[in-house]
Amino acid sequence: MGVSDYIAGLRARIGHDLLMLPSASAVVVNDAGELLLERRSDDGRWSIPSGVIDPGEQPAEAAVREVLEETGVRVTVERLAGVAMHPTRYPNGDECQYLNLWFLCRPVPGEDAARVADDESLEVGWFAQDVLPPLNDYERLRIETTMRGSETAWFAPAGERLAALGFD
Repeated sequence: MGVSDYIAGLRARIGHDLLMLPSASAVVVNDAGELLLERRSDDGRWSIPSGVIDPGEQPAEAAVREVLEETGVRVTVERLAGVAMHPTRYPNGDECQYLNLWFLCRPVPGEDAARVADDESLEVGWFAQDVLPPLNDYERLRIETTMRGSETAWFAPAGERLAALGFD
C-alpha cells in the first residue's frame, strides 16, 4: 500500500524532518504457538505486522487492518501487550518516532493462511518461537513482552533509555 495520503501531505510540508506518528503492531500467535512474521520490503528485515494508525482509527482496529493488508490473515485482538516510543530512519532519509501500541492477536479460525498481500511485504510466514528468523532487538522486545502473558501492558519505565527501543 505504501505511504498514506495523510503522511504524504505531511512529508510534502516537512521533507525528511522528524515526524511523530501513532502506530499499531500485532504479535499474532496461532494454536500451535507459532508467530506470524513478515519480511518488510522497505528494509528487508523480519518484523511483526505493523503500521501507522489512520486518522479516526482506533489502535486495535489498525492492528487488525495491518495484519490483513500485509499477510492476508484475519485476526482478533485479545489484549494490549505494550506501548513505547521508538525512532526509525528510512532508507530514503525520512525520520520518524513512532508511539507504538502492540497487541496480542489470534487468527480467526480458517482464515490463517499467510501470504504476501501487498507491496509492503516480501515474505510472510508462521514461525515456531524457537526457530525465528533474524530479528532486531525492538522486534524481540515486543514479542517477549507479549509472550510473558501478563495481564498488564508493558511500557518503558520512566527515566530509562532502553537500547532495544533505538534511543541512545
